[in-house]
Amino acid sequence: MSAVSDALKDARTEYEQHLGACRQCRADAAPCAVAKHLWRLYNKARRDRLRAESA
Repeated sequence: MSAVSDALKDARTEYEQHLGACRQCRADAAPCAVAKHLWRLYNKARRDRLRAESA
């Protein structure tokens, strides 16, 4: 289960770092395509963690 938790933490960290570093994300109110993709990866990791906990 540690690998699942690590994946979730890594996905969240990558998303937050991108938001802080991306000029487009900082300038616009809407996230860029890369930020949306990273958010989808975070959501997938979150769902995987929930599945692992319920199993």
